[in-house]
Amino acid sequence: MVAGKKMDDMANLSFEDAIKELTGIVGAIEQGEVSLQDSLQQYEKGMALIQHCRGILRTAERRIEEISRVAEADEGQGVADGDEQDDEAEGQDEDDEIEEDEGQAGRPGRDDPTSPDGPGLYD
Repeated sequence: MVAGKKMDDMANLSFEDAIKELTGIVGAIEQGEVSLQDSLQQYEKGMALIQHCRGILRTAERRIEEISRVAEADEGQGVADGDEQDDEAEGQDEDDEIEEDEGQAGRPGRDDPTSPDGPGLYD
């Protein structure tokens, strides 16, 4: 009956509290502060704490995966719409650049020494 109560208490431990308790158990065993019998009991408790922590981590991992799937699904819908808009905007920028280049084509610039607008050959 006592073991059942301890397991219920452990089920209510947060991950952080379980890790602190586990760290304390490991430290006590490593320092040789407990008898062999107590070490075995502490080891058993430590293994139960590890299982408890693994369960919490599995639950957290599943939740993260679920959140990621939802976010990816939302992003996938938004990206499909957003890509078309981005492509259109990029195409517009490229068209503007082409028009600017074409507007200058055939007209020598000021840096061209042969240009009537630019410096002369002997300037």
